Amino acid sequence: MKTPLKKQPVASPLEELLTFDNRFVHELPGDPETENRPRQVARSCYSRVLPRPAAQPELVACAHEVAELIGLPKEACNTKEFVQVFAGNRLLPGMDPYAACYGGHQFGSWAGQLGDGRAINLGEVVNQRGERWTLQLKGAGPTPYSRQADGLAVLRSSVREFLCSEAMHHLGVPTTRALSLALTGEKVVRDMFYDGNRKEEPGAVVCRVAPSFIRFGNFEIFAARQNTDLLRQLADYTIRTDFPHLGEPSTAAYRAWFEEVCRRTAEMIVHWMRVGFVHGVMNTDNMSVLGLTIDYGPYGWLENYDPDWTPNTTDASGRRYRFGNQPQIAWWNLAQLANAVHPLIEDTEFLQRALDSYGEVYRNGWQKMMSSKLGFFSFDPDTDQELVEELEKILKLTETDMTLFFRNLARVKEDGTATDEELIAPLMEAYYHPEELTDEVRERTCRWLRSYLSRARREGVPDVERRRKMDAANPRYVLRNYLAQLAIDKAEVGDYSLVKTLQDVLRRPYDEQSGREEFARKRPEWARHRAGCSMLSCSS
Repeated sequence: MKTPLKKQPVASPLEELLTFDNRFVHELPGDPETENRPRQVARSCYSRVLPRPAAQPELVACAHEVAELIGLPKEACNTKEFVQVFAGNRLLPGMDPYAACYGGHQFGSWAGQLGDGRAINLGEVVNQRGERWTLQLKGAGPTPYSRQADGLAVLRSSVREFLCSEAMHHLGVPTTRALSLALTGEKVVRDMFYDGNRKEEPGAVVCRVAPSFIRFGNFEIFAARQNTDLLRQLADYTIRTDFPHLGEPSTAAYRAWFEEVCRRTAEMIVHWMRVGFVHGVMNTDNMSVLGLTIDYGPYGWLENYDPDWTPNTTDASGRRYRFGNQPQIAWWNLAQLANAVHPLIEDTEFLQRALDSYGEVYRNGWQKMMSSKLGFFSFDPDTDQELVEELEKILKLTETDMTLFFRNLARVKEDGTATDEELIAPLMEAYYHPEELTDEVRERTCRWLRSYLSRARREGVPDVERRRKMDAANPRYVLRNYLAQLAIDKAEVGDYSLVKTLQDVLRRPYDEQSGREEFARKRPEWARHRAGCSMLSCSS
Protein backbone atom coordinates (compact mmCIF):
# COMPACT_ATOMS: atom_id res chain seq x y z
CA MET A 1 0.00 0.00 0.00
CA LYS A 2 1.29 3.42 -0.91
CA THR A 3 0.85 6.31 1.50
CA PRO A 4 1.78 9.94 0.85
CA LEU A 5 4.52 11.72 2.76
CA LYS A 6 2.65 14.02 5.11
CA LYS A 7 5.10 16.31 6.87
CA GLN A 8 4.81 19.70 5.22
CA PRO A 9 7.52 22.37 5.07
CA VAL A 10 7.22 25.00 7.79
CA ALA A 11 8.09 28.61 7.16
CA SER A 12 11.15 29.72 9.14
CA PRO A 13 13.72 32.50 9.10
CA LEU A 14 16.20 29.80 8.09
CA GLU A 15 14.49 29.39 4.74
CA GLU A 16 15.73 32.81 3.68
CA LEU A 17 19.30 31.70 4.36
CA LEU A 18 19.35 28.26 2.75
CA THR A 19 18.87 27.46 -0.95
CA PHE A 20 18.16 23.84 -1.82
CA ASP A 21 18.94 22.17 -5.12
CA ASN A 22 18.37 18.42 -4.49
CA ARG A 23 19.93 17.26 -7.72
CA PHE A 24 20.27 13.67 -6.45
CA VAL A 25 16.51 13.07 -6.24
CA HIS A 26 15.74 15.15 -9.32
CA GLU A 27 18.14 13.38 -11.67
CA LEU A 28 18.16 9.78 -10.42
CA PRO A 29 15.32 7.24 -10.28
CA GLY A 30 13.57 6.88 -6.94
CA ASP A 31 11.55 4.22 -5.18
CA PRO A 32 7.91 4.37 -6.37
CA GLU A 33 6.76 2.81 -3.08
CA THR A 34 6.27 5.41 -0.32
CA GLU A 35 5.41 3.13 2.58
CA ASN A 36 8.21 3.24 5.13
CA ARG A 37 8.79 -0.44 5.88
CA PRO A 38 11.89 -2.65 5.65
CA ARG A 39 12.14 -4.20 2.19
CA GLN A 40 14.29 -4.79 -0.85
CA VAL A 41 14.23 -1.71 -3.05
CA ALA A 42 14.78 -2.49 -6.72
CA ARG A 43 15.75 -0.25 -9.64
CA SER A 44 16.04 2.83 -7.41
CA CYS A 45 18.82 5.02 -6.06
CA TYR A 46 16.79 6.21 -3.08
CA SER A 47 13.51 6.10 -1.20
CA ARG A 48 11.75 9.21 0.01
CA VAL A 49 11.24 9.09 3.76
CA LEU A 50 10.49 11.56 6.53
CA PRO A 51 12.48 12.05 9.74
CA ARG A 52 10.77 10.85 12.88
CA PRO A 53 9.83 13.85 15.07
CA ALA A 54 11.79 14.23 18.30
CA ALA A 55 9.69 14.47 21.46
CA GLN A 56 11.72 17.23 23.16
CA PRO A 57 14.66 18.28 21.02
CA GLU A 58 17.52 20.01 22.78
CA LEU A 59 20.69 21.31 21.16
CA VAL A 60 23.85 19.92 22.72
CA ALA A 61 26.43 21.47 20.40
CA CYS A 62 26.84 23.15 17.02
CA ALA A 63 29.85 23.65 14.77
CA HIS A 64 29.62 27.29 13.78
CA GLU A 65 32.21 26.83 11.05
CA VAL A 66 29.99 24.26 9.35
CA ALA A 67 26.93 26.46 9.74
CA GLU A 68 28.75 29.25 7.93
CA LEU A 69 29.89 26.75 5.30
CA ILE A 70 26.28 26.05 4.31
CA GLY A 71 25.23 29.68 4.54
CA LEU A 72 24.03 30.08 8.13
CA PRO A 73 25.46 32.76 10.41
CA LYS A 74 26.68 31.71 13.84
CA GLU A 75 23.66 33.30 15.50
CA ALA A 76 21.26 31.02 13.59
CA CYS A 77 22.50 28.02 15.59
CA ASN A 78 21.02 29.48 18.77
CA THR A 79 17.46 29.75 17.48
CA LYS A 80 14.53 27.47 18.27
CA GLU A 81 14.00 26.95 14.54
CA PHE A 82 17.51 25.55 14.18
CA VAL A 83 17.08 22.76 16.71
CA GLN A 84 13.59 21.93 15.40
CA VAL A 85 14.91 21.56 11.84
CA PHE A 86 18.08 19.67 12.66
CA ALA A 87 16.44 17.32 15.12
CA GLY A 88 14.00 16.28 12.36
CA ASN A 89 10.84 18.04 13.56
CA ARG A 90 10.48 20.55 10.75
CA LEU A 91 11.18 20.68 7.05
CA LEU A 92 12.24 23.89 5.39
CA PRO A 93 10.81 24.77 1.99
CA GLY A 94 12.99 23.08 -0.60
CA MET A 95 13.90 20.07 1.54
CA ASP A 96 13.12 16.70 -0.06
CA PRO A 97 14.15 13.97 2.43
CA TYR A 98 15.33 10.56 1.26
CA ALA A 99 17.41 7.53 2.21
CA ALA A 100 19.90 6.16 -0.31
CA CYS A 101 20.03 2.60 -1.58
CA TYR A 102 23.40 0.85 -1.57
CA GLY A 103 25.04 -2.47 -0.81
CA GLY A 104 28.45 -3.44 0.41
CA HIS A 105 31.07 -5.93 1.49
CA GLN A 106 31.15 -6.24 5.27
CA PHE A 107 34.22 -7.86 6.82
CA GLY A 108 35.15 -9.21 3.41
CA SER A 109 31.79 -10.78 2.49
CA TRP A 110 29.04 -9.49 0.23
CA ALA A 111 26.15 -8.34 2.42
CA GLY A 112 23.61 -7.47 -0.28
CA GLN A 113 21.36 -4.45 0.11
CA LEU A 114 22.25 -2.20 3.03
CA GLY A 115 21.34 1.45 2.44
CA ASP A 116 20.77 4.39 4.76
CA GLY A 117 19.27 2.47 7.64
CA ARG A 118 19.49 5.31 10.14
CA ALA A 119 20.43 8.27 7.96
CA ILE A 120 18.00 10.58 6.21
CA ASN A 121 19.22 13.19 3.72
CA LEU A 122 17.26 16.42 4.14
CA GLY A 123 18.44 17.95 0.90
CA GLU A 124 21.34 19.60 -0.90
CA VAL A 125 22.20 23.20 -0.06
CA VAL A 126 24.03 25.41 -2.53
CA ASN A 127 25.87 28.21 -0.75
CA GLN A 128 26.76 31.66 -2.04
CA ARG A 129 30.04 30.33 -3.46
CA GLY A 130 28.16 27.76 -5.51
CA GLU A 131 29.31 24.85 -3.33
CA ARG A 132 26.92 21.95 -2.87
CA TRP A 133 26.47 20.47 0.61
CA THR A 134 24.21 17.56 1.47
CA LEU A 135 22.57 17.75 4.92
CA GLN A 136 22.00 14.35 6.50
CA LEU A 137 20.40 13.45 9.82
CA LYS A 138 21.77 10.36 11.53
CA GLY A 139 19.46 8.78 14.09
CA ALA A 140 16.23 10.36 12.85
CA GLY A 141 14.24 7.16 12.55
CA PRO A 142 13.67 4.10 10.35
CA THR A 143 13.86 3.88 6.59
CA PRO A 144 13.14 1.05 4.14
CA TYR A 145 16.82 0.08 4.61
CA SER A 146 16.70 -0.26 8.40
CA ARG A 147 16.15 -4.03 8.25
CA GLN A 148 15.32 -5.07 11.82
CA ALA A 149 16.71 -1.89 13.43
CA ASP A 150 14.89 1.22 14.61
CA GLY A 151 16.91 3.81 12.69
CA LEU A 152 17.71 5.72 15.88
CA ALA A 153 20.99 6.67 17.52
CA VAL A 154 22.04 7.21 21.12
CA LEU A 155 23.87 10.12 22.70
CA ARG A 156 26.96 7.97 23.29
CA SER A 157 27.72 7.31 19.63
CA SER A 158 26.43 10.71 18.53
CA VAL A 159 28.87 12.60 20.75
CA ARG A 160 31.68 10.52 19.29
CA GLU A 161 30.57 11.18 15.71
CA PHE A 162 30.07 14.90 16.23
CA LEU A 163 33.42 15.47 17.95
CA CYS A 164 35.43 13.21 15.67
CA SER A 165 34.10 14.63 12.41
CA GLU A 166 35.20 18.10 13.39
CA ALA A 167 38.45 16.97 15.05
CA MET A 168 39.49 15.19 11.87
CA HIS A 169 38.79 18.28 9.76
CA HIS A 170 40.98 20.47 11.95
CA LEU A 171 43.71 17.82 11.84
CA GLY A 172 43.72 18.22 8.07
CA VAL A 173 42.20 14.80 7.37
CA PRO A 174 39.64 14.59 4.51
CA THR A 175 36.30 14.00 6.23
CA THR A 176 32.58 14.54 6.30
CA ARG A 177 31.60 17.31 8.72
CA ALA A 178 29.13 17.62 11.58
CA LEU A 179 26.83 20.62 11.90
CA SER A 180 24.93 19.83 15.07
CA LEU A 181 24.24 17.38 17.87
CA ALA A 182 20.79 17.33 19.45
CA LEU A 183 19.00 15.23 22.04
CA THR A 184 15.59 13.88 21.06
CA GLY A 185 14.13 13.74 24.56
CA GLU A 186 13.45 10.03 24.16
CA LYS A 187 15.12 6.83 25.31
CA VAL A 188 16.60 4.28 22.93
CA VAL A 189 17.30 0.67 23.94
CA ARG A 190 20.73 -0.65 23.01
CA ASP A 191 22.86 -3.71 23.76
CA MET A 192 26.28 -2.07 23.61
CA PHE A 193 28.37 -5.24 23.38
CA TYR A 194 25.73 -7.66 22.06
CA ASP A 195 25.98 -9.64 25.30
CA GLY A 196 22.35 -9.53 26.40
CA ASN A 197 22.73 -6.43 28.59
CA ARG A 198 20.16 -4.16 26.99
CA LYS A 199 19.49 -0.79 28.55
CA GLU A 200 17.84 2.52 27.83
CA GLU A 201 20.07 5.39 26.70
CA PRO A 202 19.35 8.99 25.69
CA GLY A 203 18.45 9.31 22.02
CA ALA A 204 20.24 11.84 19.81
CA VAL A 205 20.54 13.08 16.23
CA VAL A 206 23.64 14.36 14.44
CA CYS A 207 23.41 16.47 11.31
CA ARG A 208 26.22 15.40 9.01
CA VAL A 209 27.40 17.53 6.09
CA ALA A 210 29.36 16.57 2.96
CA PRO A 211 29.42 17.46 -0.72
CA SER A 212 28.07 13.95 -1.28
CA PHE A 213 27.52 10.77 0.71
CA ILE A 214 27.90 8.46 -2.29
CA ARG A 215 29.83 5.33 -1.34
CA PHE A 216 31.49 2.44 -3.09
CA GLY A 217 28.39 0.45 -2.15
CA ASN A 218 26.09 2.71 -4.18
CA PHE A 219 27.75 1.27 -7.29
CA GLU A 220 28.14 -2.26 -5.96
CA ILE A 221 24.41 -2.79 -5.44
CA PHE A 222 23.54 -2.14 -9.09
CA ALA A 223 26.46 -4.22 -10.35
CA ALA A 224 25.37 -7.10 -8.12
CA ARG A 225 21.85 -6.81 -9.51
CA GLN A 226 23.25 -6.61 -13.05
CA ASN A 227 21.47 -3.32 -13.59
CA THR A 228 24.02 -1.70 -15.89
CA ASP A 229 21.67 1.06 -17.00
CA LEU A 230 21.22 2.32 -13.44
CA LEU A 231 24.90 1.83 -12.73
CA ARG A 232 25.67 4.08 -15.68
CA GLN A 233 23.10 6.67 -14.58
CA LEU A 234 24.69 6.85 -11.14
CA ALA A 235 28.20 7.13 -12.59
CA ASP A 236 27.10 9.89 -14.97
CA TYR A 237 25.42 11.78 -12.14
CA THR A 238 28.49 11.44 -9.91
CA ILE A 239 30.86 12.71 -12.58
CA ARG A 240 28.65 15.65 -13.56
CA THR A 241 27.97 16.66 -9.96
CA ASP A 242 31.11 15.85 -7.97
CA PHE A 243 33.79 15.48 -10.66
CA PRO A 244 32.80 18.03 -13.32
CA HIS A 245 36.46 18.72 -14.14
CA LEU A 246 36.56 15.28 -15.82
CA GLY A 247 34.21 16.45 -18.58
CA GLU A 248 31.02 14.87 -19.84
CA PRO A 249 30.49 11.19 -18.94
CA SER A 250 32.20 8.82 -21.35
CA THR A 251 34.46 5.78 -21.17
CA ALA A 252 37.44 8.13 -20.82
CA ALA A 253 35.70 10.01 -18.02
CA TYR A 254 34.82 6.76 -16.21
CA ARG A 255 38.49 5.78 -16.36
CA ALA A 256 39.69 9.14 -15.10
CA TRP A 257 37.07 9.03 -12.35
CA PHE A 258 38.18 5.64 -11.08
CA GLU A 259 41.82 6.74 -11.09
CA GLU A 260 40.87 9.81 -9.07
CA VAL A 261 38.90 7.76 -6.55
CA CYS A 262 42.01 5.58 -6.10
CA ARG A 263 44.19 8.65 -5.61
CA ARG A 264 41.86 10.36 -3.15
CA THR A 265 41.47 7.16 -1.14
CA ALA A 266 45.24 6.72 -0.89
CA GLU A 267 45.69 10.30 0.26
CA MET A 268 43.02 9.85 2.94
CA ILE A 269 44.64 6.68 4.30
CA VAL A 270 48.04 8.41 4.50
CA HIS A 271 46.44 11.01 6.77
CA TRP A 272 44.88 8.30 8.95
CA MET A 273 48.29 6.73 9.42
CA ARG A 274 49.87 10.10 10.14
CA VAL A 275 47.63 10.90 13.11
CA GLY A 276 47.14 7.32 14.36
CA PHE A 277 43.43 7.07 13.49
CA VAL A 278 41.80 3.65 13.23
CA HIS A 279 38.44 3.63 11.45
CA GLY A 280 37.41 0.26 12.85
CA VAL A 281 34.83 -0.74 10.23
CA MET A 282 36.19 -0.22 6.71
CA ASN A 283 33.38 -2.00 4.92
CA THR A 284 32.84 -0.91 1.31
CA ASP A 285 29.58 0.78 2.27
CA ASN A 286 31.66 3.00 4.60
CA MET A 287 34.00 4.21 1.83
CA SER A 288 33.29 7.57 0.16
CA VAL A 289 34.01 8.00 -3.56
CA LEU A 290 35.18 11.51 -2.65
CA GLY A 291 37.97 10.15 -0.46
CA LEU A 292 36.37 11.44 2.73
CA THR A 293 36.41 9.73 6.10
CA ILE A 294 32.80 8.66 6.59
CA ASP A 295 30.73 6.80 9.20
CA TYR A 296 32.38 7.28 12.56
CA GLY A 297 31.41 4.09 14.36
CA PRO A 298 33.81 2.06 16.51
CA TYR A 299 36.82 4.23 15.68
CA GLY A 300 39.77 4.98 17.91
CA TRP A 301 43.18 6.59 18.12
CA LEU A 302 46.26 4.57 18.83
CA GLU A 303 47.28 5.16 22.40
CA ASN A 304 50.30 2.86 22.63
CA TYR A 305 51.82 2.17 19.23
CA ASP A 306 50.37 -1.17 18.16
CA PRO A 307 49.81 -1.74 14.43
CA ASP A 308 47.62 -4.77 15.28
CA TRP A 309 45.14 -2.81 17.38
CA THR A 310 41.50 -2.46 16.34
CA PRO A 311 38.88 -0.56 18.35
CA ASN A 312 36.04 -2.77 17.07
CA THR A 313 34.92 -5.63 19.32
CA THR A 314 33.25 -7.26 16.30
CA ASP A 315 36.68 -7.38 14.67
CA ALA A 316 38.57 -8.53 17.77
CA SER A 317 39.28 -12.06 16.57
CA GLY A 318 40.23 -11.44 12.93
CA ARG A 319 41.56 -7.86 13.31
CA ARG A 320 40.79 -7.25 9.66
CA TYR A 321 40.48 -3.52 10.25
CA ARG A 322 43.51 -3.08 12.53
CA PHE A 323 45.59 0.08 12.23
CA GLY A 324 48.44 -1.44 10.23
CA ASN A 325 46.11 -3.15 7.77
CA GLN A 326 44.18 -0.05 6.70
CA PRO A 327 46.23 0.65 3.55
CA GLN A 328 45.69 -2.93 2.33
CA ILE A 329 41.97 -2.89 3.14
CA ALA A 330 41.50 0.35 1.21
CA TRP A 331 43.10 -1.32 -1.82
CA TRP A 332 40.83 -4.36 -1.40
CA ASN A 333 37.79 -2.11 -1.22
CA LEU A 334 38.87 -0.29 -4.36
CA ALA A 335 39.18 -3.67 -6.08
CA GLN A 336 35.51 -4.31 -5.24
CA LEU A 337 34.60 -0.94 -6.72
CA ALA A 338 36.63 -1.85 -9.82
CA ASN A 339 34.59 -5.03 -10.17
CA ALA A 340 31.40 -2.99 -9.85
CA VAL A 341 32.25 -0.42 -12.54
CA HIS A 342 33.85 -2.93 -14.91
CA PRO A 343 30.68 -3.02 -17.09
CA LEU A 344 31.23 0.70 -17.78
CA ILE A 345 34.94 0.47 -18.55
CA GLU A 346 35.30 -3.10 -19.85
CA ASP A 347 39.08 -3.04 -19.57
CA THR A 348 40.46 -5.27 -16.84
CA GLU A 349 44.06 -4.32 -17.56
CA PHE A 350 43.27 -0.62 -17.14
CA LEU A 351 41.48 -1.24 -13.84
CA GLN A 352 44.45 -3.25 -12.58
CA ARG A 353 46.82 -0.41 -13.51
CA ALA A 354 44.57 2.04 -11.68
CA LEU A 355 44.63 -0.19 -8.60
CA ASP A 356 48.40 -0.37 -8.89
CA SER A 357 48.47 3.43 -8.99
CA TYR A 358 46.79 3.44 -5.58
CA GLY A 359 49.84 1.65 -4.20
CA GLU A 360 52.19 4.12 -5.82
CA VAL A 361 50.27 7.17 -4.56
CA TYR A 362 50.13 5.67 -1.10
CA ARG A 363 53.85 4.85 -0.98
CA ASN A 364 54.84 8.31 -2.19
CA GLY A 365 52.39 9.94 0.20
CA TRP A 366 53.57 7.81 3.11
CA GLN A 367 57.20 8.72 2.47
CA LYS A 368 56.37 12.42 2.28
CA MET A 369 54.25 12.12 5.42
CA MET A 370 56.99 10.35 7.39
CA SER A 371 59.49 12.98 6.28
CA SER A 372 57.21 15.64 7.75
CA LYS A 373 56.72 13.73 10.99
CA LEU A 374 60.49 13.43 11.37
CA GLY A 375 61.24 16.99 10.31
CA PHE A 376 62.93 16.13 7.00
CA PHE A 377 62.32 18.02 3.79
CA SER A 378 62.60 14.94 1.62
CA PHE A 379 62.62 11.18 1.99
CA ASP A 380 65.96 9.51 1.22
CA PRO A 381 65.20 5.81 0.53
CA ASP A 382 68.86 4.89 1.01
CA THR A 383 68.78 5.90 4.67
CA ASP A 384 65.27 6.79 5.76
CA GLN A 385 63.53 3.50 5.04
CA GLU A 386 65.85 1.68 7.43
CA LEU A 387 65.56 4.54 9.95
CA VAL A 388 61.75 4.34 9.96
CA GLU A 389 61.71 0.54 10.15
CA GLU A 390 63.98 0.62 13.20
CA LEU A 391 61.79 3.32 14.77
CA GLU A 392 58.68 1.18 14.37
CA LYS A 393 60.47 -1.70 16.10
CA ILE A 394 61.56 0.55 18.96
CA LEU A 395 58.05 1.91 19.48
CA LYS A 396 56.85 -1.65 20.07
CA LEU A 397 59.58 -2.61 22.56
CA THR A 398 57.68 -1.00 25.41
CA GLU A 399 54.25 0.60 25.66
CA THR A 400 54.76 3.95 23.91
CA ASP A 401 52.15 6.62 23.19
CA MET A 402 52.33 7.37 19.47
CA THR A 403 50.98 10.93 19.63
CA LEU A 404 53.24 12.03 22.48
CA PHE A 405 56.35 10.29 21.08
CA PHE A 406 56.25 12.08 17.73
CA ARG A 407 55.25 15.41 19.27
CA ASN A 408 58.07 15.26 21.80
CA LEU A 409 60.61 13.95 19.31
CA ALA A 410 60.78 17.51 18.01
CA ARG A 411 62.15 18.55 21.43
CA VAL A 412 65.04 16.08 21.30
CA LYS A 413 68.38 17.69 20.49
CA GLU A 414 72.00 16.79 20.95
CA ASP A 415 75.07 18.99 21.11
CA GLY A 416 77.57 16.16 21.12
CA THR A 417 77.90 15.99 24.90
CA ALA A 418 74.42 14.76 25.92
CA THR A 419 74.20 11.58 27.95
CA ASP A 420 71.67 8.89 27.10
CA GLU A 421 69.55 10.07 30.02
CA GLU A 422 69.54 13.66 28.77
CA LEU A 423 68.87 12.57 25.20
CA ILE A 424 65.82 10.46 26.01
CA ALA A 425 64.40 12.83 28.64
CA PRO A 426 61.91 14.66 26.33
CA LEU A 427 60.37 11.29 25.37
CA MET A 428 59.76 9.96 28.88
CA GLU A 429 56.25 11.43 28.90
CA ALA A 430 55.33 9.05 26.06
CA TYR A 431 56.08 5.84 27.99
CA TYR A 432 53.19 4.25 29.84
CA HIS A 433 55.53 2.46 32.22
CA PRO A 434 58.85 4.34 32.22
CA GLU A 435 60.00 2.31 35.21
CA GLU A 436 59.95 -0.76 32.97
CA LEU A 437 62.41 0.66 30.43
CA THR A 438 65.27 -1.80 30.45
CA ASP A 439 68.88 -0.80 29.84
CA GLU A 440 68.70 -2.60 26.50
CA VAL A 441 65.62 -0.64 25.38
CA ARG A 442 67.15 2.67 26.50
CA GLU A 443 70.42 1.95 24.70
CA ARG A 444 68.68 0.90 21.48
CA THR A 445 66.41 3.94 21.60
CA CYS A 446 69.32 6.31 22.16
CA ARG A 447 71.27 4.74 19.30
CA TRP A 448 68.30 5.40 17.07
CA LEU A 449 67.97 8.97 18.36
CA ARG A 450 71.60 9.71 17.54
CA SER A 451 71.18 8.23 14.06
CA TYR A 452 68.03 10.29 13.61
CA LEU A 453 69.67 13.53 14.74
CA SER A 454 72.64 12.85 12.47
CA ARG A 455 70.24 12.44 9.56
CA ALA A 456 68.40 15.63 10.57
CA ARG A 457 71.67 17.61 10.65
CA ARG A 458 72.34 16.64 7.05
CA GLU A 459 69.26 18.71 6.15
CA GLY A 460 71.18 21.75 7.37
CA VAL A 461 68.10 23.09 9.18
CA PRO A 462 68.27 24.59 12.70
CA ASP A 463 66.47 22.70 15.48
CA VAL A 464 63.86 25.46 15.74
CA GLU A 465 62.91 24.98 12.08
CA ARG A 466 62.84 21.20 12.45
CA ARG A 467 60.53 21.56 15.44
CA ARG A 468 58.22 23.91 13.55
CA LYS A 469 57.94 21.45 10.66
CA MET A 470 57.33 18.49 12.97
CA ASP A 471 54.73 20.32 15.06
CA ALA A 472 52.76 21.01 11.89
CA ALA A 473 52.56 17.26 11.16
CA ASN A 474 52.33 15.79 14.67
CA PRO A 475 49.28 16.94 16.65
CA ARG A 476 49.43 17.87 20.30
CA TYR A 477 45.74 17.05 20.79
CA VAL A 478 43.68 14.19 19.36
CA LEU A 479 40.28 12.87 20.40
CA ARG A 480 41.61 10.20 22.70
CA ASN A 481 39.07 7.50 23.45
CA TYR A 482 38.96 8.20 27.17
CA LEU A 483 38.38 11.92 26.60
CA ALA A 484 35.39 11.17 24.38
CA GLN A 485 34.04 8.83 27.06
CA LEU A 486 34.43 11.45 29.80
CA ALA A 487 32.46 13.88 27.63
CA ILE A 488 29.78 11.22 27.11
CA ASP A 489 29.56 10.52 30.85
CA LYS A 490 28.89 14.18 31.56
CA ALA A 491 26.49 14.63 28.65
CA GLU A 492 24.38 11.68 29.76
CA VAL A 493 23.60 13.53 33.01
CA GLY A 494 22.88 16.81 31.24
CA ASP A 495 26.31 18.46 31.44
CA TYR A 496 27.50 19.33 27.94
CA SER A 497 30.47 21.45 29.04
CA LEU A 498 33.15 18.88 28.22
CA VAL A 499 31.68 18.26 24.76
CA LYS A 500 32.03 21.96 24.03
CA THR A 501 35.46 22.23 25.65
CA LEU A 502 36.81 19.32 23.60
CA GLN A 503 35.26 20.78 20.47
CA ASP A 504 37.15 24.01 21.13
CA VAL A 505 40.46 22.34 22.05
CA LEU A 506 40.35 20.18 18.92
CA ARG A 507 39.89 23.21 16.70
CA ARG A 508 43.64 23.89 17.17
CA PRO A 509 45.18 20.43 17.49
CA TYR A 510 48.71 21.51 16.52
CA ASP A 511 48.96 24.48 18.89
CA GLU A 512 50.28 24.52 22.43
CA GLN A 513 47.22 25.66 24.41
CA SER A 514 48.09 27.06 27.80
CA GLY A 515 45.94 25.69 30.61
CA ARG A 516 44.71 22.76 28.53
CA GLU A 517 47.62 20.37 29.03
CA GLU A 518 45.29 17.81 30.60
CA PHE A 519 43.76 17.11 27.19
CA ALA A 520 47.14 16.09 25.77
CA ARG A 521 47.92 13.51 28.44
CA LYS A 522 48.21 9.84 27.60
CA ARG A 523 45.50 7.36 28.53
CA PRO A 524 45.17 6.94 32.32
CA GLU A 525 45.37 3.46 33.76
CA TRP A 526 41.69 3.44 34.76
CA ALA A 527 40.74 3.75 31.08
CA ARG A 528 42.78 0.79 29.89
CA HIS A 529 39.90 -1.69 29.84
CA ARG A 530 36.85 0.48 30.47
CA ALA A 531 34.04 0.25 27.91
CA GLY A 532 34.21 3.17 25.51
CA CYS A 533 37.85 3.89 26.35
CA SER A 534 39.46 0.84 24.81
CA MET A 535 37.16 -1.01 22.40
CA LEU A 536 33.69 -0.38 21.06
CA SER A 537 31.07 -2.31 19.15
CA CYS A 538 29.19 -1.44 15.98
CA SER A 539 26.15 -0.84 18.18
CA SER A 540 24.93 2.64 18.82
